[in-house]
Amino acid sequence: MAVEAPPPKPVDPARSTKPPLVVPDPVAVALPGEERVLRAAEKALSGQTRGLRALVPFLGPAFVAAVAYVDPGNFATNVAGGAQYGYMLLWVVLAANLMAMIVQSMSAKLGIATGMNLAEVCRLKFPFPAVVGLWIQAEVIAMATDLAEFIGAAIGIHLLFPGVPLFVAGIITAFAAFGILAIQSRGFRGFEAVITGLVGVIVAAFAFEVILARPSVSGVVTGLITPRFDGTESVLLGAGILGATVMPHVIYLHSALTQRRVIGATDAEQRKIFSFERWDVMIAMGIAGLINIAMLTIAAAVFYGHGLGPIQTLDQAYTGLGVQLGNGADIFFGLGLLASGLSSSSVGTLAGQVVMQGFIHRAIPLFLRRAITMAPALVVIAIGFDPSRALVLSQVVLSFGIPFALIPLLLFCRNRQLMGSLVNHRVTTIIATGVVAVIVSLNVFLIALLVTGR
Repeated sequence: MAVEAPPPKPVDPARSTKPPLVVPDPVAVALPGEERVLRAAEKALSGQTRGLRALVPFLGPAFVAAVAYVDPGNFATNVAGGAQYGYMLLWVVLAANLMAMIVQSMSAKLGIATGMNLAEVCRLKFPFPAVVGLWIQAEVIAMATDLAEFIGAAIGIHLLFPGVPLFVAGIITAFAAFGILAIQSRGFRGFEAVITGLVGVIVAAFAFEVILARPSVSGVVTGLITPRFDGTESVLLGAGILGATVMPHVIYLHSALTQRRVIGATDAEQRKIFSFERWDVMIAMGIAGLINIAMLTIAAAVFYGHGLGPIQTLDQAYTGLGVQLGNGADIFFGLGLLASGLSSSSVGTLAGQVVMQGFIHRAIPLFLRRAITMAPALVVIAIGFDPSRALVLSQVVLSFGIPFALIPLLLFCRNRQLMGSLVNHRVTTIIATGVVAVIVSLNVFLIALLVTGR
């Protein structure tokens, strides 16, 4: 049966093929599952419950991680892709989502198998100077992520309430983010429920807009199954879509969300836990993928080929949807953007806590971290820097961090001594290696193009 994490015991390295479950000092970001969830999980692992009832206690971690896959950066890249190239880049969105499923499954598996998150395993396996370097770049990535998400939420408020200046919208966003984080202090299950509810708002907003936009079914199908580009600009935008999809900070976070949620006492229990978490990933990432596909599809149906000129900012998309579709389409877009910014910003704060605690065994109060990471966004807004440009630049910074999360994750998940019975199968490793190579190569290509100005 599932048990709470035992205290670490000395293990003879000569007899052990797998490290013991190591439980870090409790921090807000890694709260164990509530007692009710643990009891339900025990019943599922013992076979007392089956089907959906058995799955429910394991749902949640992937939904929190999935928020990063529908953040304001995705809004910007998907709208630009649909407006400029119609349905052509839908296959990129689909491929990015399938890649994300593989990446997040491995992250969840690492937490289940080792009882540690990715940052903690890096600290265990790498030399200290490398660990410090990884921590510094991860903190920079976390701040860039928070910049995009915080600004996205502020833009959402400003669009919905034009009389509210953008800086004041940023202050409102700050208070809302603190409120969401306060829920987490009462138990992680409640936080998961709030995040899932905000994802539900995004789903409802884009489902409504898809109905209004009435996209071409044949165009959508062709775009999903026909890989193609049309010039360097389309490749750049495709790389941007991919870069806005795979997020380094939730690779660290997802392993932290599974490391102590439900702990299997045996290899068989760990395999069963992972089978449930795999469903969690497929459902949550599937929903995130549908949202991204809907974003690009709506932009293609409403803006492409209508002589409206390039749609390069979220403000233009908001206004254009209102003019072209009416029926409150712009309001729904603004609500979706606001829900995206608030939820992803809160998740980003938790990821930053995981990074600091894991790499250097230090933690600061969650609300202090929230205040520190929101400061750059408020400065950007206050000085009048173009918010949409800030979103684009944040995605470039994110591109630098992707290899430093993906490559260690791949190396660890293929290590049998570390992963035990949950080690990647050979086929999984081959597929994951291909995925990592594609993601890293495209992000290097994106950075090169942006640096050279081509």
